[in-house]
Amino acid sequence: MQKKIRVGITQGDTNGIGYEVLIKALADSRLNELCTPVVYGSPRLLGFYKKISSGVENFNVHITHAASDLHYKMVNLIPCVSDQFMAEPGKMTEEGAQAAMQSLERAVEDLQAGRIQVLVTAPFNKQSMKKEGFAFPGHTEYLGKVFGVPAPLMILCSHKLRVGIVTGHIPLANVPEELTHEKIVYKIRLLHETLKNDFTIRQPKIAVLGLNPHAGDGGLLGTEEQEVIIPAIEETNREGIMAFGPYAADGFFAAAEYRKFDAVLAMYHDQGLIPFKALSFGQGVNFTAGLPVIRTSPDHGTAYRLAGEDKASAESMLHAIFLACDLFNTRNSNLEIQSEKLHEG
Repeated sequence: MQKKIRVGITQGDTNGIGYEVLIKALADSRLNELCTPVVYGSPRLLGFYKKISSGVENFNVHITHAASDLHYKMVNLIPCVSDQFMAEPGKMTEEGAQAAMQSLERAVEDLQAGRIQVLVTAPFNKQSMKKEGFAFPGHTEYLGKVFGVPAPLMILCSHKLRVGIVTGHIPLANVPEELTHEKIVYKIRLLHETLKNDFTIRQPKIAVLGLNPHAGDGGLLGTEEQEVIIPAIEETNREGIMAFGPYAADGFFAAAEYRKFDAVLAMYHDQGLIPFKALSFGQGVNFTAGLPVIRTSPDHGTAYRLAGEDKASAESMLHAIFLACDLFNTRNSNLEIQSEKLHEG
């Protein structure tokens, strides 16, 4: 039983839909065969949200204070916030952000120590987290700092589409100056490597989007394509990477050109996430590529407007857990194969 993957799961903002989608996802009996879930949160808060969640009457947890003492046939819960925390569904509060931060820090501590093997994060509110001293735009940047990776790659994944982002959680006005030749080359390389090592695609084909309307229209609508993006693509082509473009984003998605590629690299957040969510919302997963560990999350936020209403779908959270386990197994298998080849050589 201990060979099952130990999946650490953070509670996220305690006033959002995190607990509701967690409870519904973990009530799925299929997970018991695949992994051992370890929730970092609060028995009291979990009990509160369980009462308002339908179809989870038989959902039970094993409460433990250490990831070294897990019940491998049950969902485990490690208390990491005070029992004084109260749920206020739908409200952005200091307590909700503090609880999210404490959960994340404890889970990452266990991840670094190898006590859990993958991490799945429930959503938090970036605005409230910043007010409480969280000095990062999101999970991606925080985990990059913790694991010493200066620029991890956010990839949104579904069975239809994979979209990576060159610039992440930054103001749109800052995007052009952040789009350097070096950064685009780095992200193409990283996307190429993760497609090979984490998704077992031998010769990945990557579509690179332009920045400007009509991909600059030959310089009439901007010069970033000609001066920065095309030279970056050409450099990676010389390395044997099959990167193509730049493509005008609107026509590319409207004509379903993405079906011809293994992944798409967008220049900025909304350029990639708007079409992704339009095509895959509810089934999408956010995967942080480039880290030495596996981290995924659902493709939605705290959704305060749905919190406490028993209306939130757990589908994306369930997909996030399944994908984390799949990526863990795939990465390890490919690393073993590479190691064997080196020894044979």
